Amino acid sequence: MGHVNTVLRSVNLPGEAVCVDLFQRPDATFGFDMFRRDPEDGRGWYAIGHFGHLEFDSYDLALEAACVRVHWLRDELDAV
Repeated sequence: MGHVNTVLRSVNLPGEAVCVDLFQRPDATFGFDMFRRDPEDGRGWYAIGHFGHLEFDSYDLALEAACVRVHWLRDELDAV
């Protein structure tokens, strides 16, 4: 089964090998997860944060929870 979540924002670390995606599910809940990709591996992105099961009632709540759990996220958001 394919992914059915809609990514609302993706924030990459420099080098674009690690990112956090904030998404909305079809049931209107929100979530986030952290992903990694290795250039030498053609399989693409894979989850490394394992936060995708967490559910939030709003984008803002998901973003705040992501900033608490992913130590570099707030700095990257402030740099934009």
